Amino acid sequence: MRREYELTEEQAATLLDACQPVVCMQVGNYAPRSPQENANAAWEEMGKELGFRHLTVQPVPGKGQRFFTAEEDE
Repeated sequence: MRREYELTEEQAATLLDACQPVVCMQVGNYAPRSPQENANAAWEEMGKELGFRHLTVQPVPGKGQRFFTAEEDE
């Protein structure tokens, strides 16, 4: 079942920070995770914390960036 959620200011800041590029010096074949991979990992952790499936997140139009809907974790 889909449910609406609201992030706290701290949770929203955590997600936005996860989307930032990672500064690094590449040595050999090692490359850091991309901003998309970091964002996905942050959503996955948030889903575990709040009880939703992170791959089902959708924004709620007109309510601001802290509001979204997602399917509840079963």
